[in-house]
Amino acid sequence: MPGSLSSLLWLTLGAFAIGTEGFMIAGLLPHLARDLDVTLPAIGHLVTTFSLVYAIGAPTIAMLTAGLERRRLLAIAMAGFSIANLLAALAPSYAELLIARLLLALSAASFMPAASGYAAALGGPERRGRALSTVTNGLTLAIIAGVPLGVLVGESFGWRATFLSVAGLATLSLLGILVGMPSQPPVSTAGLGERLALAKRPDTMAILATSVLTVSATFTLYTYLGVFLADVAGIRPQGLALVLFGFGVASAAGTRLGGTAADHWGADHAVIAGGGLTVLAYLVLSLGAALEPARAMLVMLPAILLWGLASWGLMTAQQARLVALSPALAAVSLSLNSSATYLGSATGAAIGALVIAHGGVDRLGWVAAAFGVATLLSVLASGRASPPRS
Repeated sequence: MPGSLSSLLWLTLGAFAIGTEGFMIAGLLPHLARDLDVTLPAIGHLVTTFSLVYAIGAPTIAMLTAGLERRRLLAIAMAGFSIANLLAALAPSYAELLIARLLLALSAASFMPAASGYAAALGGPERRGRALSTVTNGLTLAIIAGVPLGVLVGESFGWRATFLSVAGLATLSLLGILVGMPSQPPVSTAGLGERLALAKRPDTMAILATSVLTVSATFTLYTYLGVFLADVAGIRPQGLALVLFGFGVASAAGTRLGGTAADHWGADHAVIAGGGLTVLAYLVLSLGAALEPARAMLVMLPAILLWGLASWGLMTAQQARLVALSPALAAVSLSLNSSATYLGSATGAAIGALVIAHGGVDRLGWVAAAFGVATLLSVLASGRASPPRS
């Protein structure tokens, strides 16, 4: 029986905490590198390892925990996330912080798919969209508000305070889950064979490749955005917080516009348009990096807003492309896309680390643009791989 959607606010809070922790690293890299006495590329590996563990863990954990009561699973996952944040805040060295981020990834990979499944079942068929959007709004709010606030907290009180703050949010979410949400029986989930069968289809593989390339482009630059802007434009943490806020607002708008564009123009055309605009944004950022700092931000700020708008709109259209391939297996294809997204973020963070180590921060935009061009080529390839649709 469908229940009250108000109880989902605790899942929204949990998603907000997870999104804030996952994205705020970009603004904390210099502080982490200095305090832990490691290089920026090494700190970037905190993003790579988190993303790889999430990409592998999300579908695996979903299958292993299919028989658990849903509220219990959500509570265990959020408790683990809170504890892992405390471990990160207290980490005495880089190695301990890396281990904490692995635990954070496993907890997040357990929570987010289960939260979406819980919301869909609680809302019922007639309110499923609203229920799912309630959870998704937590991630959107994290990008808009959580990440900039994390940067400001880190600047004022140190990077450890940001993890303590997220641990507090996670604890509130945990208490709400335990006290304010009804129990929910286990639900059936697609088995490994069904997932592999869909993943092996050429049309599915081609679309997933587009997701990997798109997110690789984004995280090649986003992971090191604070370092990039400080190096080429002399921007300080307070200014970075405002830039990240603008990026978050643009991303939220892009998420909605991407779905609308897919409905009106077709998902393939929406992805091509979004891909073209992101390449333009990366090129402008790269050219702006060659200007003197006083003028650089005047050129790069509009490009950053365009980047957020187009890249997130593109990913929304990507989901529409996958669902259109096989509507009956939408849950499976979207879970594969989630793994592809985190594989892309791991790839982008790793490539960005190599660029910084061997080429320089100012070259990140050019590498992101190269990934963007590859994205456009992959869309054309996926169009050829897709069978005719009735």
